[in-house]
Amino acid sequence: MVLGAAFLARLFGMPSELLRFAGISLFPFTAFLIFMTSRQRLSLAVVWTVIVLNALWTADSFLIIATGWITPTPLGYAFVTGQALGVAMFAGLEYVGLRKSAAVAMS
Repeated sequence: MVLGAAFLARLFGMPSELLRFAGISLFPFTAFLIFMTSRQRLSLAVVWTVIVLNALWTADSFLIIATGWITPTPLGYAFVTGQALGVAMFAGLEYVGLRKSAAVAMS
């Protein structure tokens, strides 16, 4: 999204600045996730931070369409919806993993 923002903007009917900023915002988040994989133990706050950030990304994705802030092409709607559902799935899986790890820790 960073390098292809102008092309994707035409294809999806979305502002190139939005696509570029969204892509740029993924770099520090990805670095944080990579850092997390190097840890043997993660604090509850760190895991909840990732879950909440993913939930916010999902909610914001749907809100930019629902509020009319952008009016993408049909392919743009599919892109926004698809990535939002994918991120929601990650948040759900992270929550399930957190619950299971808490249950293991208690037993």
